[in-house]
Amino acid sequence: MQLLKRFGYYLIGVALGSMAVLYFWKNKNVTFDYGMDARTLKSIRTKQRIYSDNAKEVLQSKKIDTSYVMAVLTRGDVDFGKSKPRQKPCAEYFITGKDSLENMSIYVERCDSIATIKDIFLK
Repeated sequence: MQLLKRFGYYLIGVALGSMAVLYFWKNKNVTFDYGMDARTLKSIRTKQRIYSDNAKEVLQSKKIDTSYVMAVLTRGDVDFGKSKPRQKPCAEYFITGKDSLENMSIYVERCDSIATIKDIFLK
């Protein structure tokens, strides 16, 4: 009986602690970017973005807003097979969209302080 009582107190403490942590994190803009894709996309999103002439031409000709590019950079999938992540001085990444943006792919060059959208591919 003593063991069940201790286990009950433990569960009550864990539940209260979890609710407190959830309450405090809800007020902050906390993200957990631990995967390779998430870290890469976050580093591209936090840098200043510049569009190349090819990318600007595709955006204008297909009448695509830059919010679609931002959506791909937020919820996209990095194809490391088509990317060059170890290239010096600037790594290059091929990012494909997910869900409703699966027909859009972006080729990005990520340098120290600038991310250049090199090309945009539409299927």
